[in-house]
Amino acid sequence: MSALAKHRFDAVNKLQIDQPRLLSRISALGEVGAIDGGGVCRLALTDADRDGRDLVVCWMKELGLAVSVDGIGNVVGVRAGREDLAPVMTGSHIDTVRTGGRYDGNLGVLAGLEVIASLNDAHIVTKRPLAVAFFTNEEGARFAPDMMGSQVYQGDLALEHALDTVGIDGTSVRENLQRIGYAGEAPVGNNHVHAFVELHVEQGPVLEHEGITIGAVTGVQGIHWTELTVEGVSNHAGTTPMALRHDAGFVAMRIAAFAREVAAEMGKGQLATVGQINLTPNLINVIPNRAVFTLDLRNTDADALKKAVDKVFAFAFQVAEEEGVKLTHRPLADFDPVAFDERIVARVESLAKEQGHSVRRMPSGAGHDAQMLARMCPAGMIFVPSVAGLSHNVKEFTHAVDIGAGANLLLSLMTELAEQP
Repeated sequence: MSALAKHRFDAVNKLQIDQPRLLSRISALGEVGAIDGGGVCRLALTDADRDGRDLVVCWMKELGLAVSVDGIGNVVGVRAGREDLAPVMTGSHIDTVRTGGRYDGNLGVLAGLEVIASLNDAHIVTKRPLAVAFFTNEEGARFAPDMMGSQVYQGDLALEHALDTVGIDGTSVRENLQRIGYAGEAPVGNNHVHAFVELHVEQGPVLEHEGITIGAVTGVQGIHWTELTVEGVSNHAGTTPMALRHDAGFVAMRIAAFAREVAAEMGKGQLATVGQINLTPNLINVIPNRAVFTLDLRNTDADALKKAVDKVFAFAFQVAEEEGVKLTHRPLADFDPVAFDERIVARVESLAKEQGHSVRRMPSGAGHDAQMLARMCPAGMIFVPSVAGLSHNVKEFTHAVDIGAGANLLLSLMTELAEQP
């Protein structure tokens, strides 16, 4: 190792993030779209999302990053390296669900900015450029599918198809991007990234329950989302015999219960959720003639996930036929399980130990932008604990000491990756 290289290595090894500065940014972004209880509502491409974007872009520019916006509204800030090579990227998303918390997604973006700020403070320039990104519509709460921006960025989802997507309020991605001023011109689908690392809160109870600080994420489980519609016949609840009913609500609830039974039968690796259900006419004394509901099935094993999907749908059509109702379905998302790069997983694990933290390998139960980037470059994730396992909840919280541990690990890993040839 040359004297200059050793000097850089020693300087980076001693470097620490400014924890109060990172917490201050998390707090400031949490005020944009704030709701009662301490949470945040910034549905993708709403006015609140625009205001959050404007704030983060302002911070990017203050840090000297070259900021670009692509056709789906993904925002990338790049810090130049000593050489003009593919960057090491970090980031996540800043859109939320309707009852979101302050950390989901936001931590990954703002910790990336803190990495940049810490390197700026120390006057350290990495060999490779560093990039911080936030991707459009990760949550999928307003427009399906989720992780839309990172799918378009990576090239798996056509830009025009994504732009034409109509959301829950009847408006399109295209018109909302134009309305909020984030219909950018940077190209999509042909990007070059050396490696991608995402810091995220666990959004589950495992790390806190086991008293562990860092999760070295091995991959993301497969996800199958479907919207099902059952059409029956409305009738009087008091005069229609049970055997002569065509009850859309009954069929929907039987499918929901069966999905739960399948998950229990297959074991802890299989998950099943009916998260949304709407009945029409939604009256206490009227048999529903229409039920629209969502089905969310997940598993780390692709074959097991397919088996669960097949079993639930076979039952769904059987019970619909028995009740004399019509059943249709519309796919919303279908992602195979993703394994992260073993070299990055192993380095997260070893760096955590070197920095004095407890660590365990674990899969992610939630979907993340990192799983999309994993299709184009080596990728990995760092988890820090979520208090009580809460996420997508206004009470979502992660302790400052854990945020600091995760951000310092991110700093070390990104600078290490950025020195690779």
